[in-house]
Amino acid sequence: TNQSPRKKQFYSLTMKTVAALVAFFASASAFAPTNQSPRTSVAQNALIDEAFGISIETGNKCPPLGRWILQDANENGIKWWQNAEIKNGRVAMVATIGYMIQKWGIHMPLYLGPSGSNGFHPESSKDWLLSSTTGVTFSDIAKAAPLDSIYMVPAAGWLQVLFAAGLFELTAYKRQWMDERPIPGDYGYDPLGFTKREGGWESEELTKLRMMEIKNGRVAMMAMAGWLSNESIPGALPVWHP
Repeated sequence: TNQSPRKKQFYSLTMKTVAALVAFFASASAFAPTNQSPRTSVAQNALIDEAFGISIETGNKCPPLGRWILQDANENGIKWWQNAEIKNGRVAMVATIGYMIQKWGIHMPLYLGPSGSNGFHPESSKDWLLSSTTGVTFSDIAKAAPLDSIYMVPAAGWLQVLFAAGLFELTAYKRQWMDERPIPGDYGYDPLGFTKREGGWESEELTKLRMMEIKNGRVAMMAMAGWLSNESIPGALPVWHP
C-alpha cells in the first residue's frame, strides 16, 4: 500500500510521456518534406500502397505517417514492418484475452494446485507460492489489477518470459528471412492446416483471413492502448470497457 501513490505517479508520468511522443510524431508527419525524387513519388509510393494490409479504411492508400516512415524503405524494409505489425497484433489479441481474464478475476487452474481448483473462486485453504522470496501466491495474482499483477511477478519469472520470447523471435527470424519465406507472418507453423487448402497462400479465402488477422490485430493494439491508459489514468478512456 505504501507504493500505491508512487506507482500511480509512475503510471501517470509514463502515459503523459507516451502521449507527448505520439503528438510529436503525429505533428512531425504533417510537416514531413514533400519534395520527393521521381523514384520516391512514383515507384516508392506504388510499392507502399500495394503492400498487403493497405485497405479501404484508409482509401486503399498508406496513411501519411506510415508513408513518411516507409519513404526510404525497399521491399525487405516494408516486409520487416509488415512482420512487426503482424507480430504485435497477434500479441495484442492474446493480451486482450489475458487482460479481460485478469480484470474479471477468473483464476485459471495452474498446475492443478489447491489455489486453482475453482475457475471463479481463487480462495482456498492452502495457496501455492508464486515466489518464495516475496511471498506472493497465485491467488494474490488472481485478485490483483492487471497492471499491479505485473509488479507481483518475480524477476526470475520475467527472465523466463524474455527467454521464451527470444526463442520465438529467433525461430521466426530464421523461418521468415533465412528460409526466405515471401509471406509476412509466415513462420512455418500451421497446425490447423490453413495454408494446405486448395490455392495455398494465393487462395481467396486465405487472403481474406490474412486481412482479417491484420485488422483484428490493429483493433486489439488500439484496445490495449485504451485499456492501459484508463488503468493508469482513470477516466482516460470515457467509453465502456472491461
